[in-house]
Amino acid sequence: MKVYPETLFYLGRTELLQKRKISIVGTRHPFAYTKTMTHMLASKLANAGACIVSGGAQGVDATAHSGAGLDKTIMVAGTGLDIRYPSLNRKMIESMESQGLVLSQFEAGAPSLKWAFPQRNELIVALGEALIVTQADRKSGTMHSIQYALKMKKPIFVFPHRLGESEATNDLLRQGLATPILDIDAFVEKLGFTTFTCKDSFLAYCETQPLYHEAVEKFADLIFEYECLGKIKVENGRIIRI
Repeated sequence: MKVYPETLFYLGRTELLQKRKISIVGTRHPFAYTKTMTHMLASKLANAGACIVSGGAQGVDATAHSGAGLDKTIMVAGTGLDIRYPSLNRKMIESMESQGLVLSQFEAGAPSLKWAFPQRNELIVALGEALIVTQADRKSGTMHSIQYALKMKKPIFVFPHRLGESEATNDLLRQGLATPILDIDAFVEKLGFTTFTCKDSFLAYCETQPLYHEAVEKFADLIFEYECLGKIKVENGRIIRI
């Protein structure tokens, strides 16, 4: 970073700062493919020992936090810590304040101002040993994160996308500035983490975020049980592992 913040405010477990950290960012409006793959990637990284760093925004950020598990994630806020922004993610942010860690460079009362979020993005990139951009358009705010990562010489990894989609990440691949993630387990191991293998076949199946009706056909007896235990949830017609 050009200028390190003089003060960092926090809520939560500062011991997470001692873990190896990977930053995951991207669009606020991800495709279903992006949400599925982001959730799976964050989950596997966290289960293998990584702490996921993101910005708490709707879309890719929220998916990365929830995929990792809120006790294995750090959120960097673009407001004062007394303002849970965006309000859509208020419950998730409040949970991270006790289970995980929420950081901010801004004093209490600081509102969501346009200039603050590039600063927030810079800290997200600085905290992680690598930056993963799972989907981004050329004119999106994620471009700030990409530029910071390039300046800091942080390795950048992206998901492959079809032509005409996620043009910013496709540009990075075309220019040789990013490495594609073609196999999540292999990628996790490449970073030096031990891949977590789930012994519960139903939870392993849920990591793929299957359609609800397909899951019912295969595991009808388990869905209600695991939902009551808080291990899964149903969201937008899909089963999500928590």
